[in-house]
Amino acid sequence: MTPLLQKAFERTIKLPQEKQDQFARFLLAELESDQRWAELFSRPESEDLLERLADEAIPS
Repeated sequence: MTPLLQKAFERTIKLPQEKQDQFARFLLAELESDQRWAELFSRPESEDLLERLADEAIPS
């Protein structure tokens, strides 16, 4: 664990339980979102789609 993450958790444990749960939900949602985007962009068809979208956004 990095020192910054350690500091964040040390501050979080001092919060009321409701705020801790709110922070936990936020953090888990962010991690899940990052994972979903990574999975989507790792698909071969994603590269083709992004290329087509870029071509549409920046016409030749």
